[in-house]
Amino acid sequence: MSDPARQDFWDELRATTQARIGLGRAGDALPTERVLELRSAHAAARDAVHQPLDSEVLVDHVEAVGLGRPVVVTSKASDRGEYLRRPDLGRTPADLSAVQAGNAEVGFVLADGLSPRALDDHGVSLLSALVTEFDGTYTLAAPVIATQARVALGDHIAHAMGVQTLVLLVGERPGLSVADSVGVYLTHLPRPGRTDADRNCVSNIHPPEGLGYQHAARVVAGLIAGARRLGRSGVDLKDTSRSNQLPPGEVVSLE
Repeated sequence: MSDPARQDFWDELRATTQARIGLGRAGDALPTERVLELRSAHAAARDAVHQPLDSEVLVDHVEAVGLGRPVVVTSKASDRGEYLRRPDLGRTPADLSAVQAGNAEVGFVLADGLSPRALDDHGVSLLSALVTEFDGTYTLAAPVIATQARVALGDHIAHAMGVQTLVLLVGERPGLSVADSVGVYLTHLPRPGRTDADRNCVSNIHPPEGLGYQHAARVVAGLIAGARRLGRSGVDLKDTSRSNQLPPGEVVSLE
């Protein structure tokens, strides 16, 4: 017989995390209900990876944010299968002739990444929260939507845009707990050849369970201010968002 006190302990603990803990046993295996839950989560993660981004619908929704009508670009990966097999192609643009050059301070790229579903679910709301948080502090370029995109593709796009700082919203790799999480990668003075050491990331954005839009926007805004003051982003810009006192010269970064 199951121990009610033990079950109550695990029920209370499970309410604090999305991790699969205290699932119980049925002989030498998991209970059937837990096995089915795991298979369902695995299917959702696989579907999130392969779900195509409806870029036409996304263009209209992004335009409604008020930064201008976005253009759509793609990487050299010809389809989803090649994108998954060849990460290098996802980092290289096929054609950037549609991207308009300018002198805006901040540019946005919305990239499908490994979870187009995440961009569908959260991309526009997060972009809107970022624009609201900036509140006219910076000049903003019209957004660009990128398909079959890896993070480094944003460096090529930002360089073509001529922006000083890139804010890239990308669908993060789905897991068995979350299939629709968005990450924000920030690169100051972006250009082809930048590495992950040159970026800062705010991840796990998927309210209500994950980081909320407004919270993420505040972190990104502080990160941009710190990067501009420091003259660079990446490993030299540390997260102080949860500190009581901010050290001179550094403001908010990685969440």
